[in-house]
Amino acid sequence: MARIATVERKTRETDITLTIDLDGAGRADIDTGIGFFDHMLDGFARHGLFDLTLRCKGDLAVDCHHTIEDVGIVLGTAVRQALGDKQGVARFGSCLLPMDETLALCAVDLGGRPYFVYDAAFAGQSCGGMDTQMAREFFYAVSYAAAMNLHLKVLYGENDHHKLEAMFKAFAKALDAASRPDPRIEGVLSTKGTL
Repeated sequence: MARIATVERKTRETDITLTIDLDGAGRADIDTGIGFFDHMLDGFARHGLFDLTLRCKGDLAVDCHHTIEDVGIVLGTAVRQALGDKQGVARFGSCLLPMDETLALCAVDLGGRPYFVYDAAFAGQSCGGMDTQMAREFFYAVSYAAAMNLHLKVLYGENDHHKLEAMFKAFAKALDAASRPDPRIEGVLSTKGTL
């Protein structure tokens, strides 16, 4: 059964169409109008082995906030829909990812209860046209829209580009592990019998 979802969201601030295939090959076709953010999402798709198509027209004349946050909402919604009833998925995933001098940790639980913990600091206010503080807003939006427990931490690092890229890639690897089907699991992986 295909684990693919397409989500559209249109507001006065953004117009977004996104399709994700959780069982893809890491192909990405992304245009948000923010080159650095596109680069981060391309890394997410490639390293999570998700096929991701995304078009977003946002009010970038204001700033990048609405575009990045709303893409997070749409991505999280698409992940939740693509997972369906979560029958047979591993549920938990984590990754400790090095990126040059930076080390990032991500842990995911697809148990249906959203919670977000974030620990990252940046030297600059922006990186490649993306406000560094928007990383938190993006991942927060993904976690709540997907109803996932998401923990992200940059353990150490110096370069803001490396920190951001390490977080996106660590999230990709952790989500891939958590969403991966495991033939040993009957139903859902929960003592409650439901997720």
